[in-house]
This record gives sequence, structure tokens and C-alpha cells, in this order.
Amino acid sequence: MSKTNPQDGNEISIRFTLSLEDGTVVDATEDNEPMTFVLGEGEMIETLESHIKELTVGEEQIYLIGPDEGFGDRDEDNVYEMPMSEFPEDMNVEEGMVIGFDTPSGEEVPGVIMECNDEQVKVDFNHPLAGRNLAFKVELVSVNK
Repeated sequence: MSKTNPQDGNEISIRFTLSLEDGTVVDATEDNEPMTFVLGEGEMIETLESHIKELTVGEEQIYLIGPDEGFGDRDEDNVYEMPMSEFPEDMNVEEGMVIGFDTPSGEEVPGVIMECNDEQVKVDFNHPLAGRNLAFKVELVSVNK
């Protein structure tokens, strides 16, 4: 039986751990249960999907991914000051909170509260992993055509 690599459109199952440079785990499959998805549908960033396509079932690899291949560089133009009056009065806005904001097109995007006082709120709309070097450990568990 030949070993084949997964291709776009295949349903695959993987076990993975996504870590920062310092070893802090930011995401992982839980309880050793694999995650199943269709390759090529954008569930993973493109770089990770291309690395998965290099694997055969049972193989495990660690890939180092820089910001240019991952979640991009931090962009200070994605940090906004907003008046506190734009938040609901009953909302207890605090530094570190992640809040969903509606865009003009109707999408919801997460923003992290960086600073706040009675009048102003500074919100960071960069992806939390933007500008970070990451280590992606992945094991290909199965491939279904």
C-alpha cells in the first residue's frame, strides 16, 4: 500500500500543538482527540495547510512559522481610540478583554482592550498572534478522499 499525501478537498484528521517561541501553548487538540476538517477550505492558515500536504499518515513534524507566513506583522494602524460612550453603559470594560465589534460589512471582528478610562478606550484589532514566531507540531492521523 503506497503512502499518499493529503490534497485539497480531502477530509483529514490531525493532532496539533501551536506554541509561541517561549513554549507557551496557544492552541492544541484536546484530550489527544484529533481535529477533522477539509483541507483547502481555509480552516487553517495557508502555510500550515501546505505543510500538512507534505505529511503521510502517522508522520509527525514541527514547523517554525514566522509572522510573514502566519498571522502577519502587527500594524499600529489597527489600534483605535474610541469614546467610552460607544460601549453599553452596563458593560464593565477592562484591559485585556476581547470584545466582538461589527464592521460596516456586517462581519464581527475581535478587538482586545489595551487601555481604558472613563472617557476613552484603546482597542487593538490585530490578530493576537500577529508579529509572533510560532511552532506548529502536527501529526497526520488520517486522510479520507
